[in-house]
Amino acid sequence: MAGRLKGLEHADPLAVPLPHGTEVTTRVDRLAGEREVRRGAVGRVVAGKGDEYDVLVVGVGTLTYRREELLPRRAGQMRFASRREAAWAHLSPCIVLETVVGSHAWGLANEASDVDRKGAFVVPFGWTTGLAPAPEELVSADASSTYWEVGKLVQQALRADPNTLETLFVPGARSLDEMGDWILAEREAFVSSAIYGSFARYALSQLKKLRQSSRLAEHRVLILTWLRAEVAPNLDEIARRLAVEAHIEAPTPADAELLAKEHIKQLYRSLRDQGLLPGSDFASLVTYARAGGEAPDVARELRPKNAYNLLRLLATALSWLQTGAPTFQVGEPFRSTLMAIKQGDVSLADVIREAEELTPALEAARHATSLPAKPDVQRADRLLRRLRQESARRWFIDDGNPWCEASSTPPEAEWEQP
Repeated sequence: MAGRLKGLEHADPLAVPLPHGTEVTTRVDRLAGEREVRRGAVGRVVAGKGDEYDVLVVGVGTLTYRREELLPRRAGQMRFASRREAAWAHLSPCIVLETVVGSHAWGLANEASDVDRKGAFVVPFGWTTGLAPAPEELVSADASSTYWEVGKLVQQALRADPNTLETLFVPGARSLDEMGDWILAEREAFVSSAIYGSFARYALSQLKKLRQSSRLAEHRVLILTWLRAEVAPNLDEIARRLAVEAHIEAPTPADAELLAKEHIKQLYRSLRDQGLLPGSDFASLVTYARAGGEAPDVARELRPKNAYNLLRLLATALSWLQTGAPTFQVGEPFRSTLMAIKQGDVSLADVIREAEELTPALEAARHATSLPAKPDVQRADRLLRRLRQESARRWFIDDGNPWCEASSTPPEAEWEQP
């Protein structure tokens, strides 16, 4: 049995929201230049504003449709979108903490930068006593705002999750309720030298993967060339060739072939996401190659934004370990370096080299830091109990100041329909 908000199985497929990435089918014919795109075309939502959505149509490109001209392609996506919308409608009044995060908080925003918000909400007590599980996350319709249920926030913060610690420590974090004040007052409980692993070691491992992906991306043209042979090689053969040509580093040749195979899968998934393949599978990639299809210019994982975020994480971890205090705002000259990376003016090889040069300092800071070795679990536990107890108190006691009034009716449990 899977509990869910009552009534979502009756969601109108013409009315449910279509989050970014939703697969859809079109309900009308549309002209793309001189080409007619017939109804029933399959695409993926890449942007939405008001009642209009930009849809990347397979084999065509991006076209704009009104909401009533689109249907979610899969029932599961429709249920997910409906639940997300319902969770936001019911529980957004329960948000107690909010922070502007991302480039605006780091001092790295430009005119194209979105305003991203993260924070925390407290589930009303009545939502915690039945079979239907309460949502652990609220996401706005445009995906620019994400709020974690306080239990999830505490668990993430104890693991030194970078996004959660940023939410708690970035200047400008604001409380929307006294419970938000309680969270901010106890945020030091989550700080420990574990940020070395969650910030620094994570960033270094991801940069290593970027370097490998960069090397592999150079061979994507070669992959497509191999697939154009009179008798196209199968996936295993292509993986064996790629492992050798790209000099993939792995413990054994078999492991190298597995990494190569995963890269080939990433290639056809990327082409599928761009609307260039009808399916996310090797057969579609073969058909694409034999029709003269070209390799994408830049792999998604190689975008400059990814590299500059990882380098920023390393610098944040180093400063925090050395000084014992978090600093998310980036100053000069490091800011100019990051902006150049973000704009694509610095090669990935140079970014990786600069990151690796920080490794000795990070190791030294890790051993010399004044930060505690572990977070204060007991203090975090007391905080969460206090929040839960306050939620219960407000549920049962009417003090003339109703809280989270829109959530007075908890969800009912119902059987999940296949």
